[in-house]
Amino acid sequence: MRTLVTESGRRHPGFTVAPLEDASWLRDAVVAGGGRIDSVDEAEGLIWGGGSVADLRLAMQQARHLRWVQLPSAGVDRYRAAIDDSVMWTAAKGIFDDHVAEHVLGLSIAGLRHLSSGLRTAAWNRQDAITLFDANVTILGGGGIAAALLRLLLPFRVRTTVVRRHPVAMDGVERVLSLSELTEALRDAALVVLALPLTAETAAVIGERQLRAMRDDAWLINVGRGKLVVTEDLTRALREGWIGGAGLDVTDPEPLPVDHPLWQLDNCIITPHVANPPNLERQPLSRLVRENVRRYLNGDPLLGVVDAGLGY
Repeated sequence: MRTLVTESGRRHPGFTVAPLEDASWLRDAVVAGGGRIDSVDEAEGLIWGGGSVADLRLAMQQARHLRWVQLPSAGVDRYRAAIDDSVMWTAAKGIFDDHVAEHVLGLSIAGLRHLSSGLRTAAWNRQDAITLFDANVTILGGGGIAAALLRLLLPFRVRTTVVRRHPVAMDGVERVLSLSELTEALRDAALVVLALPLTAETAAVIGERQLRAMRDDAWLINVGRGKLVVTEDLTRALREGWIGGAGLDVTDPEPLPVDHPLWQLDNCIITPHVANPPNLERQPLSRLVRENVRRYLNGDPLLGVVDAGLGY
């Protein structure tokens, strides 16, 4: 299908979806947004359903008129090698926040109340526990996941500290600190949640120094990226009791090898990167694609624009 040209000579933009396997629902979303499916060599917009960076680069090379790429994930670190300023990039920022925040809450309660150890033993072993009510909670990251989690934590009357790149005030947050103040933010927290994008600035943000600064009964929850945490340091911290435990939806490496020592620790809960479950991805992503196609055609600002320099 050729891209149409109006009487004024302006190209009428078309959109392509790749990879083609199981992409019918994304094509439907493009059409629902008022768009027209075009061949990759004629399309202005590429709706990327997932795949390797090499495959994405190949598709971009074939798209001679490309002006916009929609990525399927909120985090874009896996695609960073392909992202530049030659086209507009958008990610699925914000559309999975509620699902991820719900997962954080589940991991937090399971950890603080020792539910994981109860699943691993047949013994009647009563233990002391920590309640979320009136607890100190520190969240690394001030984006949509943090906002969704703050809403879920509201009934627990928690006292919240948020650590973010730009420490501006946030509703319902007692303290907002910068990364340079991270140690202070960790000291009195019963719960520490990692909801940061992976960048050069945030890689290995939690290592031995930070883990030793935490309370010995505190739980660390990571739903950001595995490389935010130094895995060897975390393993030692859990073994030696520097902290109470960890709930990990992301790991480094990922997937975590079956013989990795983290699997054997009673104070570590691991879920296989399912804070946003696969069966719940399609509907919000379909809505985002439909809305961004509509906005593109109308010349309106797109949702989830990626800053190529910042990496998110």
